[in-house]
Amino acid sequence: MSRITEAFKNKPIFMPYFPLGYPDLDTSIDVIEALAKNGADLIEVGLSFSDPLADGPVIQHATQIALEKGIAVKKSIEAIGELRNRGVTIPLILMGYYNPMLAYGLEKFVRDAKEAGADGFIIPDLPMEESEEFIKVAGDLPLIPMLAPTSSPERMEMIARNAQGFIYLVSVTGITGERKSLAEGLGDLIAQVREHTSAPVCVGFGIGTPEQAKEVGEMADGVIVGTACVRTIGGSESPVETAREFAKSFAKVLR
Repeated sequence: MSRITEAFKNKPIFMPYFPLGYPDLDTSIDVIEALAKNGADLIEVGLSFSDPLADGPVIQHATQIALEKGIAVKKSIEAIGELRNRGVTIPLILMGYYNPMLAYGLEKFVRDAKEAGADGFIIPDLPMEESEEFIKVAGDLPLIPMLAPTSSPERMEMIARNAQGFIYLVSVTGITGERKSLAEGLGDLIAQVREHTSAPVCVGFGIGTPEQAKEVGEMADGVIVGTACVRTIGGSESPVETAREFAKSFAKVLR
């Protein structure tokens, strides 16, 4: 976890999400490289799936296009290796759903991801209560836990206490997507999680502008930006240049 630990030495960190294969595989690799080299401290690299339950329409649309263009787990893992070959040194966390990993074979998936240079995993549809097998297979690559405002105090304490890498704190109930304003009580929620862990707490869901990111960064250790990143870059005629500017705009307010 040395790359993750290193990333959090300068908090708050900027953590964009972008799916491999959108709008096509080569462009997505170029976009992720541009994000990494222009201000992103850690990147959630999306593995596309046909039934992304936690995602809103923007990310669902992007991952559907990626699937139609032929993205698959194997190609996604190979893309991580390509990014490392291009000199990307920040942490790359594979974010995806459990079924494709099971179909690929858990041990093979973890082994190949590790060899390619992945630093950990986020699996929204794998509850921590059912994650023992995956954590055992993953070894020293962390499964990043997710917490939400709806988590009970008991469950929050259990998950936070055992967290590795960092905690992905969902700021709002519902699916991914930009919101006009931050959730009320977010600072209290972050403080509640921190009572049970020394792991960094990063906030995602609903953050769409640098101004919102700055506000969250004053409370949290990291700011996760998904929908706004995908929408802004994916809708651009020059996605790589847009990715550079997008990363710079968020990194600037968090430094």
